[in-house]
Amino acid sequence: MTLRIHNTMTRQKEAFQPIDSDHVRLYVCGPTVYDYAHIGNARPVVAFDVLVRLLRRLYPKVTYARNITDIDDKIIRRAAEEQRDIGEITAQYARIYAEDMATLGALPPDITPHATGHLPQMIAMIERLIAAGHAYAVEGHVLFNVPSMTDYGRLSGRNRDDMIAGARVEVAPYKRDPADFVLWKPSTPEQPGWESPWGRGRPGWHLECSAMIETHLGDTIDIHGGGQDLIFPHHENEIAQSTCAHAGRQFVKYWMHNGYVVVEGEKMSKSLGNFLTVHDLLSEFPGEAIRLTLLSAHYRQPLDFTKDGVRAAKSQLDRWYRLLSDVPHETDEVPGRILDAVCDDLNTPQAIAELNALVNLAMKEEEEEARSALTGALAAALDLLGLLPRSLADWRYGAGGGDTADLSAEIVESLIEERKNARKNRNFSRADEIRDELSAKGVILEDTPTGTIWRRGA
Repeated sequence: MTLRIHNTMTRQKEAFQPIDSDHVRLYVCGPTVYDYAHIGNARPVVAFDVLVRLLRRLYPKVTYARNITDIDDKIIRRAAEEQRDIGEITAQYARIYAEDMATLGALPPDITPHATGHLPQMIAMIERLIAAGHAYAVEGHVLFNVPSMTDYGRLSGRNRDDMIAGARVEVAPYKRDPADFVLWKPSTPEQPGWESPWGRGRPGWHLECSAMIETHLGDTIDIHGGGQDLIFPHHENEIAQSTCAHAGRQFVKYWMHNGYVVVEGEKMSKSLGNFLTVHDLLSEFPGEAIRLTLLSAHYRQPLDFTKDGVRAAKSQLDRWYRLLSDVPHETDEVPGRILDAVCDDLNTPQAIAELNALVNLAMKEEEEEARSALTGALAAALDLLGLLPRSLADWRYGAGGGDTADLSAEIVESLIEERKNARKNRNFSRADEIRDELSAKGVILEDTPTGTIWRRGA
């Protein structure tokens, strides 16, 4: 089975060929921990969790790192506003982030490096860049000398004027070039800081990831992922730092970026009242339904996230999980068509379509052994997508998705089909259960000689 992924650097889909077929290494940019993660922050976590699950099926060893940024001006400002210790704030939100992402079905990374644990490595990298002529110290700052790297900007494909404007660079008299960016900056007495050859200060954000990748994964890694918003300047600057600190060696073989998330067709904004945090959404919906919603669009495409979409995802999961709970099964091999879809640059919408086709087959299958094999394949496919619930016994059909009284016609028809198959298989208790569930939601069934008809009650 060949995995093909879209490489942002080459702007085309490529067959994945790891540097070492016995050990795949990947890194995804993690959160800056000063507040709750919003739904856009969750999208790369879910998308790259699917990638990691797939890689672990294809290769004997995978090391997945996702960092925690716990040094940042936003954190400093939040600590000042709340008059709290910075370490207290970062510890609180790092814990909540890990809990919320786990509830979305994301496996924990193998390595979760914190920026504060890598200051010596950052300082050492800066010293190498200065020695090689790629950085310079001035007025307590150290800046990367962008003109020293001839192919700077390859990842984003921006011209020089666009890069300067896009980076919103600080106009400072000590800069040799407007595009130069900070590797180290001084801290005031009230700000957190560490001693360095250039005075007490703290690292630039871009440098943190370069040092953590070097420390835990090596000079060159297979895959680096993150949101589309990180392509420039963050990932462009990571490339500059890491490539120049390692004598021109390739930093990343494949770059992967997920698309933006909007809410109800609008960019998320607290002023618009559509700023959705994962923490709040989890109080209203089960994590699996939020995850399925995030997987409903291709990871590289924009996603319009709506609560109605999550409710529809919850109903779809109800149907899948009900089948798993009704038929004995063992986790089996992932069906080829579903595995093919996921191997095609994580085409989760196609995989979901194939899942529904598999469920339809299983619901129509009357022979017990064949139906059990189909449900086993369903369980394996759901596991690959991270959608197999922690406990089917704890999953509440019709709950966790807001008001489900107004069921769609498609869902009603699927339940009627399930009831029909239950009766064929002499599972009359399940058939009665479906009738009762529908009745409780205002849907009345009437069995006629030509089949079951339904209507919504008053």
